[in-house]
Amino acid sequence: MKRIILTLSIFVAFVSCNNNLVDKSKRGLVVENAMVVSARAEASKIGADILKKGGNAFDAMAATQLALAVAYPYAGNIGGGGFMVYRKANGEIGALDYREKAPLAATKNMYLDSLGNVIPDKSTLGAMAVGIPGSVAGVFAVHEKLGSLTIEDIIKPVIDLAIRGVVVTKKQEERIKKYQPLFSKANKDSIVFDKIWKENDTIKYPAFAETLTRIMKNGRDEFYKGETAKRLVKFIQDNGGIITEEDLAKYEVKWRNPVTFEYDDLKIISMSPPSSGGICLAQIMEMIEPYDLDKFGHNSLKSIQVITEAERRAYADRSFYLGDPDFVTIPGKTLISNEYLEDRMASFSFEKATLSSDVSHGNVQVIESNETTHYSIIDQFGNSVSVTTTINGAYGSKLYCSDLGFFLNNEMDDFSSKPGVPNMFGLIGAEANSIAPEKRMLSSMTPTIVEKDGKLLMSVGTPGGSTIITSVLQTILNVHEYNMTMQQAVDAPRFHHQWLPDVVLFEPNSFPKEIIEQLQRLGYSTNEERSPVIGKVDGILVLENGKLEGGADRRGDDTAVGF
Repeated sequence: MKRIILTLSIFVAFVSCNNNLVDKSKRGLVVENAMVVSARAEASKIGADILKKGGNAFDAMAATQLALAVAYPYAGNIGGGGFMVYRKANGEIGALDYREKAPLAATKNMYLDSLGNVIPDKSTLGAMAVGIPGSVAGVFAVHEKLGSLTIEDIIKPVIDLAIRGVVVTKKQEERIKKYQPLFSKANKDSIVFDKIWKENDTIKYPAFAETLTRIMKNGRDEFYKGETAKRLVKFIQDNGGIITEEDLAKYEVKWRNPVTFEYDDLKIISMSPPSSGGICLAQIMEMIEPYDLDKFGHNSLKSIQVITEAERRAYADRSFYLGDPDFVTIPGKTLISNEYLEDRMASFSFEKATLSSDVSHGNVQVIESNETTHYSIIDQFGNSVSVTTTINGAYGSKLYCSDLGFFLNNEMDDFSSKPGVPNMFGLIGAEANSIAPEKRMLSSMTPTIVEKDGKLLMSVGTPGGSTIITSVLQTILNVHEYNMTMQQAVDAPRFHHQWLPDVVLFEPNSFPKEIIEQLQRLGYSTNEERSPVIGKVDGILVLENGKLEGGADRRGDDTAVGF
């Protein structure tokens, strides 16, 4: 218990001088039966309407995934992939990996020049950056195994949304404007997003509606073997990419066993490799446990030190050991064992910062995009899902197939293009995450479900690239130890350390100046400017009376909808 208290105090202490005075009136939306929380109101409403119609959480997952591709093309997608963790009402748990894969023609050094240097933009911008998309396969796999409604019931509302169009928010207006210079670099012809879009304008997606209609009529194979597949491959190859019809035809999802571990009276269920989320989350929480964080005090120097040092060590391990389990052997049980983690923290001292260069396996670093998206669902039957999905960077590779109506991912950048060289998000990778045909790239996505005393407590997750793991960690602790409401927990200021670069990121204007200065005197490098947003958490909390509270992060247009 002490480990958690401490953690919590650190993360949440920045909200209030007195962490014991939690204002429970500051709750998010509370409903009786069922809820969807996602990055856009339109997607949350479509998912909630599916539940109202009698569908379950898995039907709503499929609908919300597709609706985000329309309403939130910044990260929502059918041109990318993701991970789902689920817990059925009977307590059965599982995980689905619909992460993208490398094409058959991919090679280990495909992003290096003749001198062995990484070629700028090749793994991030345009058709060579695209991995084989998994989202459509993911939707159909979930529906086939766990769904209850017809696929027409699920996809028709999304088609209607694409035809009707989506109203531009202020944040979306700013995002489109910011990335327009890259759209023109990646695309030969003008695309719908080249236009000057303003808040309250409506963007319609007729081509995407036609693509979804074909998928609805012909099923999963339409995207992977049908007319859509042929048109997609031609487009990618016309733009210099290497994905083939064989690549699409061979793509399969993987059902996996989630990572589970106990923390106080909680059971935490999170994503297994090729996501690093579950293992890293377990490592950090286990390393924090022996320290009397509660005695150090809320918002204290020592609390931040302990959490930062645990994060540093977990991320160093992430970069070296983790990758696609179908290609590399991952010592998962060892990495989260007490003996191993006690040894990892043995070099920690409160007297000064540990240098990341002194932490074993400190020669490689990994960077990931922050532009992922997450949605959480709990249905009226007691089933829950936690799903994180992405096209990696903002609008993915920036390559937009106007014929089919969607952006394609730049997920190939999540491989280690060159072991020891950081990717677009500053994360360093090692041989375990090197490129190979049909291999899935490492991810930080951490969709998570939490039980308490054997009962469902929470579904939670976030975008944020390498900050995902630490954002999920802090949110769970905020609720469990600090007694925050779900809304307070997702809104609370956050900080982050990922081993390399060796700097503690703090949300700007959110932490006491004296704490920052004390950390600097102990040898910690800090940065309050570079990371204005650390995660955009969406979560649902089961209250003691059985009702559901949604937490929709203030940092985005995120919205909870339920009944």
